[in-house]
Amino acid sequence: MRRRELKKFVPMVLLLIGLGVSLYALPEAVRMLSKASGEKAEIVVDLEAIIGPMPTPWRNLAQGGEEAGNMLDNVVGETKALRPEYIRLDHIYDMYEVVSQDGGGLRYDWSRLDETVRSILEAGAKPFLALSYMPPAISKGDIIDQPRNWGDWEELVKATIEHYSGRGGLNIDGVYYEVWNEPDLFGGWKVYGEKNYLNLYAAAARGAARAGNVNSFKLGGPATTALYKNWVDQFLDYVVENNLRLDFYSWHRYSRDLEQYEKDVAEIDAWLESHPEKIDLELIVSEWGHDSENDSGYDNGFGAIHTIAASRVMMGRVNRAFVFEIKDGPGVEQYWGRWGLLTHEKNGEVAKKPRYNALVYLNTLGDERVSLDGEGSWVKGIAARKEGVYQVLLVNYDPRGSHNELVPITFDNLPGGEFVYKRSDWGGGVKTVSVATTSAQWKTEEPMRPNSAMVLTLEF
Repeated sequence: MRRRELKKFVPMVLLLIGLGVSLYALPEAVRMLSKASGEKAEIVVDLEAIIGPMPTPWRNLAQGGEEAGNMLDNVVGETKALRPEYIRLDHIYDMYEVVSQDGGGLRYDWSRLDETVRSILEAGAKPFLALSYMPPAISKGDIIDQPRNWGDWEELVKATIEHYSGRGGLNIDGVYYEVWNEPDLFGGWKVYGEKNYLNLYAAAARGAARAGNVNSFKLGGPATTALYKNWVDQFLDYVVENNLRLDFYSWHRYSRDLEQYEKDVAEIDAWLESHPEKIDLELIVSEWGHDSENDSGYDNGFGAIHTIAASRVMMGRVNRAFVFEIKDGPGVEQYWGRWGLLTHEKNGEVAKKPRYNALVYLNTLGDERVSLDGEGSWVKGIAARKEGVYQVLLVNYDPRGSHNELVPITFDNLPGGEFVYKRSDWGGGVKTVSVATTSAQWKTEEPMRPNSAMVLTLEF
């Protein structure tokens, strides 16, 4: 074909290419437009429908390795007030000087770590121990390296379980042991090759299997920085093929986007269908927050509303979700965007941040969950019954801070015709009205500002 003839076809080709691209992009554009416009809530609460015990993922807390020693010692009371079920610790091997070489063997000193574990118990929780990082006494190099001898790592894990779960040790029932912390980040571990997490886990599982005279405990991992399909598939295939113990699968999630938390659970549920032997595996988000880096939201109300909203979308979908973290490290000033629920004592009296109070707010809900339907893109809700009083917690979360909503709320199957209706706003403000009706249904509307929350109560 001559060049002049070819030029005649160029506009047509470009038109067809453009049309193809447009058709390909249309579904994504529609999805993004739908997400931007969102769906408003129309809340319906059936007061007769008690659907079971209230899931409380927010009652699991974590403390990072901000400094050596017992960081919880001076905040046991504040921590206990949050009613934690488990408290997660990492850096247990490198920051607490647990193990040293003694001639040809290993010598253990649990005294420093025991102090923190006892603080966990005093706070009313049980320990969730991340088995990390590699003690200098047995490492090839630094604390994120492999051991010189895999037998030493195996023996260390065995000794740890026997000390904390052992009937001759601290005799604690139900301890969780998580193999490493963020292996994909701290150490660059893979699920293949020379520096293989599967080897790290296998040696830990062998050590756990050899632990004797112990109470029940749980073993799992890998606590990756996010949820990755290749880690799920290769890890689960490996533990099944090698008949290794695995009680839970864990990952971390830091995101402002609530849909990401929901996506994680939907994806791992789908991936587990390819691993029927582990279909009922316990799922744990062992660290979470709105940002993996320092951020001012951790010191203000944004972090609090994110905590309430993310707790809602995870409840009933994961077994446990560990809020990171309990207390800030020692910064140059009292508030420095660190992840803590509490400030550090270095720069004044320990202060409770808004995220701390968000957990207190969640804990005001009763232990019985009531049916609630009609959540939207921004407004999420939890309904509960507490000593005969009905509660509805609503949160309007918008990371852009711009979405106002007037929320219609319907209460079905009222147990009586007269009741007191009260709205208690997050951050203060209470409105109370007396209601009398002959109907079994009552409707109202409540305005909600961006990044706000409220608890509605009906007392008959």
